[in-house]
Amino acid sequence: MKLKSTALTIQNRTLTWGSQTYIMGILNVTPDSFSGDGLLAAESPTATLDRIDVAGIVNKTLKMGRDIVSFGADILDVGGESTRPGSEPVSGEDELRFVIPVIKAIAADLDVLISVDTYKAQVADVALQAGAHIVNDVWGLHADLDLGDVIARHDAAVILMHNRSSWAHAQVKERLGGRYIGMEYENLLEDIKRELTESVSIAQAAGIPDEHIIIDPGIGFGKTVAQNLELVDRLDEIRALGYPVLFGPSRKSFIGYTLDLPPNQRLEGTAAAISIGIDRGADIVRVHDVEFVKRVTLMTDAIVRRPDKV
Repeated sequence: MKLKSTALTIQNRTLTWGSQTYIMGILNVTPDSFSGDGLLAAESPTATLDRIDVAGIVNKTLKMGRDIVSFGADILDVGGESTRPGSEPVSGEDELRFVIPVIKAIAADLDVLISVDTYKAQVADVALQAGAHIVNDVWGLHADLDLGDVIARHDAAVILMHNRSSWAHAQVKERLGGRYIGMEYENLLEDIKRELTESVSIAQAAGIPDEHIIIDPGIGFGKTVAQNLELVDRLDEIRALGYPVLFGPSRKSFIGYTLDLPPNQRLEGTAAAISIGIDRGADIVRVHDVEFVKRVTLMTDAIVRRPDKV
Protein backbone atom coordinates (compact mmCIF):
# COMPACT_ATOMS: atom_id res chain seq x y z
CA MET A 1 0.00 0.00 0.00
CA LYS A 2 1.23 3.48 -0.85
CA LEU A 3 2.11 5.66 2.14
CA LYS A 4 -0.34 8.40 3.05
CA SER A 5 2.57 10.86 3.01
CA THR A 6 5.89 10.81 1.14
CA ALA A 7 7.90 12.65 3.77
CA LEU A 8 8.02 13.98 7.31
CA THR A 9 9.01 17.64 7.58
CA ILE A 10 9.57 19.06 11.07
CA GLN A 11 11.14 22.49 11.58
CA ASN A 12 12.96 22.53 8.22
CA ARG A 13 14.18 18.94 8.59
CA THR A 14 12.82 16.37 6.14
CA LEU A 15 12.82 12.58 6.11
CA THR A 16 11.81 11.30 2.66
CA TRP A 17 10.25 7.87 2.97
CA GLY A 18 11.58 5.18 0.64
CA SER A 19 14.75 7.07 -0.26
CA GLN A 20 16.88 5.46 2.45
CA THR A 21 16.72 3.80 5.85
CA TYR A 22 16.97 6.41 8.59
CA ILE A 23 18.75 5.67 11.86
CA MET A 24 17.47 6.55 15.32
CA GLY A 25 20.29 6.42 17.86
CA ILE A 26 19.36 5.50 21.43
CA LEU A 27 20.34 7.70 24.38
CA ASN A 28 19.15 6.00 27.57
CA VAL A 29 19.29 8.41 30.51
CA THR A 30 18.10 5.60 32.77
CA PRO A 31 19.37 3.62 35.75
CA ASP A 32 18.30 0.18 34.46
CA SER A 33 18.31 -0.14 30.68
CA PHE A 34 17.99 -3.79 29.58
CA SER A 35 21.01 -3.44 27.31
CA GLY A 36 23.28 -2.11 30.04
CA ASP A 37 23.80 1.30 28.41
CA GLY A 38 21.75 3.42 30.83
CA LEU A 39 23.81 6.51 31.57
CA LEU A 40 22.54 6.90 35.14
CA ALA A 41 23.75 3.41 35.97
CA ALA A 42 27.08 4.21 34.33
CA GLU A 43 27.38 7.30 36.51
CA SER A 44 26.95 5.33 39.72
CA PRO A 45 25.22 1.95 39.82
CA THR A 46 24.46 2.29 43.55
CA ALA A 47 23.42 5.95 43.64
CA THR A 48 19.85 6.93 44.33
CA LEU A 49 18.07 9.12 41.77
CA ASP A 50 18.13 12.15 44.07
CA ARG A 51 21.94 11.99 44.33
CA ILE A 52 22.80 11.69 40.65
CA ASP A 53 25.10 14.36 39.17
CA VAL A 54 22.76 15.72 36.49
CA ALA A 55 25.37 18.07 35.01
CA GLY A 56 27.77 15.17 34.62
CA ILE A 57 25.09 13.08 32.94
CA VAL A 58 24.30 15.91 30.51
CA ASN A 59 27.96 16.23 29.53
CA LYS A 60 28.33 12.48 29.00
CA THR A 61 25.11 12.29 27.03
CA LEU A 62 26.03 15.23 24.82
CA LYS A 63 29.40 13.65 24.02
CA MET A 64 27.67 10.38 23.19
CA GLY A 65 25.12 12.25 21.07
CA ARG A 66 27.89 13.95 19.10
CA ASP A 67 29.51 10.58 18.45
CA ILE A 68 26.23 8.98 17.39
CA VAL A 69 25.47 11.81 14.96
CA SER A 70 28.98 11.61 13.52
CA PHE A 71 28.41 7.87 12.95
CA GLY A 72 25.31 8.61 10.90
CA ALA A 73 22.26 8.93 13.17
CA ASP A 74 19.40 11.00 11.75
CA ILE A 75 17.41 11.07 15.01
CA LEU A 76 18.47 10.95 18.65
CA ASP A 77 15.96 9.22 20.93
CA VAL A 78 16.27 10.43 24.54
CA GLY A 79 14.56 8.33 27.19
CA GLY A 80 14.41 8.59 30.97
CA GLU A 81 12.50 5.43 31.91
CA SER A 82 13.38 1.83 31.13
CA THR A 83 10.74 -0.33 29.45
CA ARG A 84 12.41 -3.69 30.10
CA PRO A 85 10.30 -6.43 31.76
CA GLY A 86 10.37 -5.91 35.53
CA SER A 87 11.74 -2.36 35.40
CA GLU A 88 10.84 0.17 38.08
CA PRO A 89 8.58 3.07 37.05
CA VAL A 90 10.01 6.58 37.11
CA SER A 91 7.97 9.57 38.23
CA GLY A 92 7.27 12.39 35.80
CA GLU A 93 9.31 14.72 37.99
CA ASP A 94 12.39 12.48 37.91
CA GLU A 95 11.99 11.90 34.18
CA LEU A 96 11.88 15.67 33.61
CA ARG A 97 14.91 16.20 35.82
CA PHE A 98 17.14 13.99 33.70
CA VAL A 99 15.67 14.21 30.20
CA ILE A 100 15.04 17.95 29.79
CA PRO A 101 18.62 19.18 30.42
CA VAL A 102 19.85 16.56 27.95
CA ILE A 103 17.37 17.63 25.26
CA LYS A 104 18.23 21.31 25.76
CA ALA A 105 21.95 20.58 25.44
CA ILE A 106 21.51 18.49 22.29
CA ALA A 107 19.18 21.05 20.68
CA ALA A 108 21.71 23.82 21.31
CA ASP A 109 24.71 21.84 20.08
CA LEU A 110 23.61 19.46 17.29
CA ASP A 111 21.66 19.80 14.05
CA VAL A 112 19.64 16.62 14.42
CA LEU A 113 16.05 15.54 14.95
CA ILE A 114 15.34 14.81 18.62
CA SER A 115 12.82 12.27 19.84
CA VAL A 116 11.68 12.01 23.45
CA ASP A 117 10.87 8.46 24.52
CA THR A 118 7.96 9.02 26.91
CA TYR A 119 4.29 8.19 27.35
CA LYS A 120 3.63 11.05 29.80
CA ALA A 121 1.97 14.24 28.53
CA GLN A 122 3.71 16.26 31.25
CA VAL A 123 7.16 15.16 30.09
CA ALA A 124 6.38 15.48 26.39
CA ASP A 125 5.07 19.02 26.77
CA VAL A 126 8.27 20.28 28.41
CA ALA A 127 10.50 18.21 26.13
CA LEU A 128 8.90 19.66 22.99
CA GLN A 129 9.36 23.17 24.39
CA ALA A 130 13.01 22.30 25.13
CA GLY A 131 13.77 21.32 21.52
CA ALA A 132 12.41 17.83 20.84
CA HIS A 133 10.60 17.26 17.54
CA ILE A 134 9.08 13.79 17.96
CA VAL A 135 7.35 11.91 20.78
CA ASN A 136 8.09 8.18 20.86
CA ASP A 137 5.20 6.67 22.84
CA VAL A 138 5.62 2.99 23.70
CA TRP A 139 1.93 2.79 24.62
CA GLY A 140 0.55 4.25 21.39
CA LEU A 141 -1.40 7.09 23.11
CA HIS A 142 -3.25 4.65 25.37
CA ALA A 143 -1.41 5.40 28.63
CA ASP A 144 -1.98 9.16 28.95
CA LEU A 145 -5.09 10.51 27.27
CA ASP A 146 -3.68 14.06 27.19
CA LEU A 147 -0.58 13.16 25.20
CA GLY A 148 -2.16 13.40 21.74
CA ASP A 149 -3.37 16.93 22.43
CA VAL A 150 0.11 17.97 23.57
CA ILE A 151 1.71 16.60 20.41
CA ALA A 152 -0.85 18.28 18.16
CA ARG A 153 -0.47 21.61 19.94
CA HIS A 154 3.28 21.58 19.34
CA ASP A 155 2.83 20.44 15.70
CA ALA A 156 5.21 17.58 16.53
CA ALA A 157 5.44 14.07 15.11
CA VAL A 158 4.52 10.91 17.00
CA ILE A 159 5.69 7.31 16.94
CA LEU A 160 2.83 4.99 17.89
CA MET A 161 4.04 1.66 19.19
CA HIS A 162 2.05 -1.54 19.63
CA ASN A 163 2.38 -2.84 23.17
CA ARG A 164 0.76 -5.69 25.08
CA SER A 165 3.38 -5.85 27.81
CA SER A 166 2.20 -7.55 30.98
CA TRP A 167 4.42 -8.24 33.96
CA ALA A 168 2.33 -11.38 34.63
CA HIS A 169 3.77 -12.86 31.42
CA ALA A 170 7.34 -11.66 31.94
CA GLN A 171 10.15 -14.11 32.60
CA VAL A 172 13.60 -12.82 33.55
CA LYS A 173 16.81 -14.85 33.37
CA GLU A 174 20.00 -13.40 34.76
CA ARG A 175 22.15 -13.96 31.66
CA LEU A 176 19.61 -13.36 28.92
CA GLY A 177 17.30 -10.82 30.54
CA GLY A 178 13.54 -10.54 30.23
CA ARG A 179 11.17 -12.07 27.71
CA TYR A 180 7.44 -12.62 27.45
CA ILE A 181 5.87 -16.08 27.56
CA GLY A 182 2.33 -17.30 27.05
CA MET A 183 1.18 -14.22 25.14
CA GLU A 184 -2.02 -15.10 23.32
CA TYR A 185 -3.20 -13.47 20.10
CA GLU A 186 -6.21 -14.55 18.06
CA ASN A 187 -4.20 -13.65 14.96
CA LEU A 188 -0.81 -12.05 15.57
CA LEU A 189 -0.57 -9.70 12.60
CA GLU A 190 -4.27 -8.87 12.41
CA ASP A 191 -4.41 -8.08 16.14
CA ILE A 192 -1.33 -5.86 15.93
CA LYS A 193 -2.65 -4.05 12.88
CA ARG A 194 -6.04 -3.49 14.50
CA GLU A 195 -4.51 -2.10 17.69
CA LEU A 196 -2.11 0.14 15.79
CA THR A 197 -5.05 1.44 13.77
CA GLU A 198 -6.77 2.27 17.07
CA SER A 199 -3.72 4.32 18.09
CA VAL A 200 -3.75 6.10 14.74
CA SER A 201 -7.42 6.98 15.27
CA ILE A 202 -6.61 8.47 18.69
CA ALA A 203 -3.85 10.55 17.10
CA GLN A 204 -6.10 11.77 14.32
CA ALA A 205 -8.87 12.66 16.78
CA ALA A 206 -6.35 14.77 18.70
CA GLY A 207 -5.51 16.71 15.54
CA ILE A 208 -2.22 15.05 14.59
CA PRO A 209 -2.02 14.93 10.78
CA ASP A 210 -1.23 11.68 8.94
CA GLU A 211 2.09 13.04 7.71
CA HIS A 212 3.22 13.36 11.36
CA ILE A 213 2.38 9.74 12.27
CA ILE A 214 4.91 6.89 12.35
CA ILE A 215 3.99 3.39 13.53
CA ASP A 216 6.07 0.79 15.36
CA PRO A 217 4.99 -2.89 15.64
CA GLY A 218 6.59 -3.12 19.09
CA ILE A 219 9.22 -5.81 18.71
CA GLY A 220 9.78 -7.28 22.18
CA PHE A 221 6.77 -5.66 23.83
CA GLY A 222 4.26 -8.28 24.92
CA LYS A 223 5.31 -10.85 22.34
CA THR A 224 7.02 -14.21 22.68
CA VAL A 225 10.30 -15.05 20.94
CA ALA A 226 8.44 -16.93 18.19
CA GLN A 227 5.94 -14.09 17.75
CA ASN A 228 8.76 -11.55 17.41
CA LEU A 229 10.47 -13.67 14.76
CA GLU A 230 7.22 -13.94 12.80
CA LEU A 231 6.63 -10.20 13.12
CA VAL A 232 10.05 -9.39 11.68
CA ASP A 233 9.38 -11.66 8.71
CA ARG A 234 5.96 -10.10 8.09
CA LEU A 235 6.83 -6.45 8.70
CA ASP A 236 5.60 -5.59 5.20
CA GLU A 237 2.05 -6.21 6.44
CA ILE A 238 2.52 -3.47 9.04
CA ARG A 239 3.76 -1.00 6.44
CA ALA A 240 0.74 -1.85 4.31
CA LEU A 241 -1.29 0.18 6.82
CA GLY A 242 0.00 3.23 4.94
CA TYR A 243 2.35 4.80 7.50
CA PRO A 244 6.15 4.83 7.75
CA VAL A 245 7.45 2.12 10.07
CA LEU A 246 9.98 2.36 12.86
CA PHE A 247 11.64 -0.96 13.62
CA GLY A 248 13.50 -1.53 16.89
CA PRO A 249 15.11 -4.98 17.26
CA SER A 250 18.41 -3.73 18.70
CA ARG A 251 19.85 -6.16 21.30
CA LYS A 252 16.32 -7.40 22.09
CA SER A 253 15.68 -10.60 24.01
CA PHE A 254 14.22 -12.47 21.03
CA ILE A 255 17.73 -12.29 19.55
CA GLY A 256 19.34 -13.30 22.83
CA TYR A 257 17.07 -16.28 23.36
CA THR A 258 17.43 -17.37 19.74
CA LEU A 259 21.24 -17.23 19.84
CA ASP A 260 21.66 -17.92 23.59
CA LEU A 261 23.62 -14.70 24.01
CA PRO A 262 23.52 -11.79 26.51
CA PRO A 263 22.74 -8.22 25.35
CA ASN A 264 26.36 -7.21 24.72
CA GLN A 265 26.83 -10.08 22.23
CA ARG A 266 23.79 -9.51 20.01
CA LEU A 267 25.31 -7.29 17.33
CA GLU A 268 25.24 -9.87 14.53
CA GLY A 269 21.71 -10.92 15.43
CA THR A 270 20.62 -7.30 15.41
CA ALA A 271 22.20 -6.81 11.98
CA ALA A 272 20.39 -9.84 10.57
CA ALA A 273 17.04 -8.64 11.91
CA ILE A 274 17.61 -5.12 10.58
CA SER A 275 18.48 -6.36 7.10
CA ILE A 276 15.30 -8.43 6.97
CA GLY A 277 13.30 -5.54 8.40
CA ILE A 278 14.54 -3.13 5.75
CA ASP A 279 13.71 -5.64 3.04
CA ARG A 280 10.20 -5.87 4.50
CA GLY A 281 9.73 -2.10 4.48
CA ALA A 282 11.22 -0.53 7.61
CA ASP A 283 11.81 3.20 7.19
CA ILE A 284 13.62 3.91 10.48
CA VAL A 285 15.68 1.56 12.63
CA ARG A 286 16.15 2.32 16.33
CA VAL A 287 19.56 1.06 17.46
CA HIS A 288 22.30 1.22 20.07
CA ASP A 289 25.29 0.49 17.78
CA VAL A 290 24.95 3.29 15.25
CA GLU A 291 28.37 3.10 13.59
CA PHE A 292 28.02 -0.61 12.83
CA VAL A 293 24.35 -0.46 11.87
CA LYS A 294 24.93 2.50 9.52
CA ARG A 295 27.09 0.20 7.39
CA VAL A 296 24.41 -2.48 7.52
CA THR A 297 21.72 -0.05 6.36
CA LEU A 298 23.88 1.36 3.56
CA MET A 299 24.59 -2.13 2.21
CA THR A 300 21.00 -3.31 2.58
CA ASP A 301 19.67 -0.12 0.98
CA ALA A 302 22.05 -0.61 -1.96
CA ILE A 303 20.36 -3.97 -2.56
CA VAL A 304 16.76 -3.22 -1.60
CA ARG A 305 16.43 0.38 -2.81
CA ARG A 306 18.51 0.20 -5.97
CA PRO A 307 17.21 2.44 -8.80
CA ASP A 308 16.17 -0.40 -11.11
CA LYS A 309 13.70 -1.63 -8.48
CA VAL A 310 11.88 1.70 -8.20
